[in-house]
Amino acid sequence: MRTVVSILFAGVSIYVLLTACVYLFQSRLIYFPNVPGRILTATPGDLGLMFDGIWITAADGAKLYGWYVPAGVDSPAVLLCHGNAGNISQRLDWIELFHKMGLSVLLFDYRGYGKSSGTPSETGTYLDAEAAWDFLTTRMRLAPNRIVIVGESLGGPVAARLARDVRPGALILVSTFTSVPDLASKFYWYLPVRLLARFRYPTAEYVTHVSAPVLLIHSLQDEIVSFSHAEEIFGRAQEPKQLLRIIGDHNSTFSASGPKLREGIRSFLTLHGIPAD
Repeated sequence: MRTVVSILFAGVSIYVLLTACVYLFQSRLIYFPNVPGRILTATPGDLGLMFDGIWITAADGAKLYGWYVPAGVDSPAVLLCHGNAGNISQRLDWIELFHKMGLSVLLFDYRGYGKSSGTPSETGTYLDAEAAWDFLTTRMRLAPNRIVIVGESLGGPVAARLARDVRPGALILVSTFTSVPDLASKFYWYLPVRLLARFRYPTAEYVTHVSAPVLLIHSLQDEIVSFSHAEEIFGRAQEPKQLLRIIGDHNSTFSASGPKLREGIRSFLTLHGIPAD
């Protein structure tokens, strides 16, 4: 009996310790600015593109670094909110895709990523996206309906929240999730994650209030964010909306579905009055 009690006590202690660690260190499970690293390893110049390295100041004073890649006079622009790992130098594929469509691109690093100052947080990423939007509408003087907001993975809720609060020409969400608690319940099914969650990032809730056209892009084989997340977000979105099914794992968007991805985005933007040659 004493042995059984000891085993039970040890098991409960481990469970409590694990629960405490998940609660206290959630940010380390969400943000990965050091994977593969904060150093910028490439630039749009490696694609033969002209670009401006820019600094943007968020409302709370955080200094954000990014690239603005112009496509031409009066061209529409893409504001890209990237995923939770790495930095802007790992997103050259997105720049190339949109630039070939004749769209300018603003790609920035959240606070604590790349050259940007500060430490990432949910509120902080929202402020960062707002500052990027202000750069396009104020400094570049672009009309809101000429801007396409794109969110990739963790960038999905950041983009959706921004699109909720402004009126962009369109919103594109790629491989994103309904909310952090929903996603965490898959990986930590043995913990009361909905009670522990200090981060929400509720994409499905935000998209409900987006009045711009919405394109959802998601792989049927996504091993991190299951396709059911895209289906729920799509169901919550207002018309006009479209769901583009691609293939490949969570991080192989371009290698597995490049042509379909490009044509799907091009058709969607053209349909909704945004030139994408």
